[in-house]
Amino acid sequence: MALRPDEISALIKEQIKHYDDVMEQKDVGTVMTVGDGVSVVHGLDNAMLGELILFPGDVYGMVMNLDEDSVGVTLLGNADEIKEGDEVRRTGKIIEVPVGDAMLGRVVNPLGQPIDGQGEIITTKTRPIERVAPGVMTRKSVDQPVQTGITTIDAIIPVGRGQRELIIGDRQTGKTAIAVDTIINQKGQDMYCIYVAIGQKNSTVAQVVEKLKKAGAMDYTVVVSASASELAPVQYIAPYAGCAIAEEWLDQGKDVLIVYDDLSKHAVAYRTVSLLLKRPPGREAYPGDVFYLHSRLLERSCRLNEENGGGSITALPIIETQAGDISAYIPTNVISITDGQIFLQQELFNAGFRPAIDTGLSVSRVGSTAQIKAMKQVSRNLKYELAQYEEMQSFAQFGSDLDAATKNAIEHGERVREVLKQAQYAPRDVIDQIITLFALENGFVKNVKVEKVQEYMDGLVEKFAVAHSDLLDEIREKKVLSDELTAKLKEAVKAYTTQFENLQKAEA
Repeated sequence: MALRPDEISALIKEQIKHYDDVMEQKDVGTVMTVGDGVSVVHGLDNAMLGELILFPGDVYGMVMNLDEDSVGVTLLGNADEIKEGDEVRRTGKIIEVPVGDAMLGRVVNPLGQPIDGQGEIITTKTRPIERVAPGVMTRKSVDQPVQTGITTIDAIIPVGRGQRELIIGDRQTGKTAIAVDTIINQKGQDMYCIYVAIGQKNSTVAQVVEKLKKAGAMDYTVVVSASASELAPVQYIAPYAGCAIAEEWLDQGKDVLIVYDDLSKHAVAYRTVSLLLKRPPGREAYPGDVFYLHSRLLERSCRLNEENGGGSITALPIIETQAGDISAYIPTNVISITDGQIFLQQELFNAGFRPAIDTGLSVSRVGSTAQIKAMKQVSRNLKYELAQYEEMQSFAQFGSDLDAATKNAIEHGERVREVLKQAQYAPRDVIDQIITLFALENGFVKNVKVEKVQEYMDGLVEKFAVAHSDLLDEIREKKVLSDELTAKLKEAVKAYTTQFENLQKAEA
């Protein structure tokens, strides 16, 4: 059966008449519901996952749910003026953030907009906040150290460039302080730093920025802040935005350190968004893909091989535990993704041992590969000595008569603890750490009173800086303690120890 010409004409006219309607449905939608930072939009048939959607009043949203006849959109701005029936449009852009050297020294929100009152950021380059992590064949094994400036970490739980080392512990145990110390210690180390604050108070972020400014660290640092007052979707995109900024330098062959403070609040923000979007809840009401949330973020941290530029991103994610419970859902997820963890213990913190790092539960899966040889030489027995001290100490509480070997182990352990104590925001140079650990390992502090150990070590570092700078330069250059250099160091430390002991006797 053939169609008559007038029927064909009528059919074409009908399709032309409804062509605009079809286009409208694919690129323009209507707000069905809005509230709590989430909107369900009818239409937008061509919308992509992660695409920016423009709402009335220049408010942007991000597509997170693609349903059969609607899309779920999380709002990235003030939704007070958005109401049901409003028209929304696709932008055709996946959510992206400005990147480049212009970001250094600035405090920005997760959309890359400045919030530090220092004017506009002049940069033309942007990057999507989501990116597939580099493949195994583009990566290189981790063997270059990130000097944190914290003796306990650099000596016992070393962090390498390209590693992901979790900082975990209860609230108010010094997790952020470790991360900030590490950033401060990167001065002159040819390392860019990014600090991502998720769900923190604005005043807390301001204090961190002030500390970094005072130490001159903001020159090579970007702060991405999604404070507690921000909407959950804004907190959700914050770490991905920080990672995108880092990847710009990674692709240029640079080394980057990124701190996520903290991923517990990030998981809570994602749970909030997911529940509002009516996604099915699982364990602890988290959605089923909460593991993927952090794995796709942390897998982007790596060290690339020379053919791919040789850059690296080192990640220090922070997780807050409840009453030291590291076996909870989110902590175990992140522990299984990372290459080790630094565990901070409330009891140690309260006992005045700071940084309150539990060396028994802390581990680095990269290990001594990420240490210079001189540090390996002076720190090889530290973890064992601390473990022995803790074992003996708990045993000694139940008995007064201790044999000489037990007494010696406890006394030595007390001195090890004193050497590892460190003030907040006062990172130590790795060469100074090596000198103090050398004195400890070779028994020079044996006759120094426990309460005087820190004074002894501070004086030792000062003495070497003034009188033996040639030895310090030799360690820095060779990165290994040869027999000849070891003999020179022993002689210099012995002379200082005698001088210190005589001074103590005179004061007594």
